[in-house]
Amino acid sequence: MVEVGSAENEELERLKREKLEKMLGEAGGGRRLRERIVIPAEDGNGLNARLSEHFGRAPYFVIVELEGGNISNVQVVPNESGHFGGFGRPSDRILQLRPNAVITYGMGPRALGIFQEAGVAVLKANAETVKDVVEAYIQDKLEELTEGCHRSHHR
Repeated sequence: MVEVGSAENEELERLKREKLEKMLGEAGGGRRLRERIVIPAEDGNGLNARLSEHFGRAPYFVIVELEGGNISNVQVVPNESGHFGGFGRPSDRILQLRPNAVITYGMGPRALGIFQEAGVAVLKANAETVKDVVEAYIQDKLEELTEGCHRSHHR
């Protein structure tokens, strides 16, 4: 195992921050005026919904629109992908909603790659309700999800 010195660690952290800022669309120190976030949920209770353990297996997706850092709209849509008897992959269906970010405990490597290629930030959830992770997002307290997983439990 190769040990990395503190200067290299600092440089790696700086590069990670720059990448995340770029993915989040930050320009001139501020977020976009309007943003759309998608969060996989276990139920259809909007901001009070509990997060699903895994992106693709979530029964619902909560779409939260922000304007100037404030919630302007909340919509709940059922997961109608192939995982639930519909068609298509969840990631492809979500991209049709044109999100700026997806917040989840975890997702498979294929979905993660699809979002990264599309320039959609994928962030690791750090709370149990949609409202709490949206608040963490607004406060820049979420980390980038960098690895896809092959299991369905992430906490």
